[in-house]
Amino acid sequence: MRAAPLLAAAVLATGTALVGCASAPTEPARATQGNEIAAVAASLIGTPYHFGGADGAGFDCSGLALHVHERVGLTIPRTAAEQQRAAQPVPIAQLAPGDLVFFHIRRRSVDHVGIYAGEGRFIHAPRAGVAVAYGDLTGGFYARHLAGAGRFWKPAASTR
Repeated sequence: MRAAPLLAAAVLATGTALVGCASAPTEPARATQGNEIAAVAASLIGTPYHFGGADGAGFDCSGLALHVHERVGLTIPRTAAEQQRAAQPVPIAQLAPGDLVFFHIRRRSVDHVGIYAGEGRFIHAPRAGVAVAYGDLTGGFYARHLAGAGRFWKPAASTR
């Protein structure tokens, strides 16, 4: 099943909902572990790609996810396929910053992972010669290869 059409609709719906809420009185935003994960990942933009890397000297895709989760106190498996199997599945329409997005790039099974940053973007270590960067889920290559999403962090409990 291709998730790209569902993702595009979900991203548009989320963006519309967020714009609609911008002028309404809201409860102060609470930091979540997911937001922390996304912020740590964003701080690593520009770090070199290094096959098998999982530290500040360089990352491969799953090493980036592993490192970022460790920085916020979570332990996750090492490979993209293991991360997908162990994560709590998240419907694409319910993606939140800090969720992992999984792809099948060269295989039918999951072989790439990124960290969802919000607004249809994710952070990943794409390949040799390309530093950690943002990717786009709203269309194109990554939308066509999206295999699903998952979460290791726990959403904050509602106070309402």
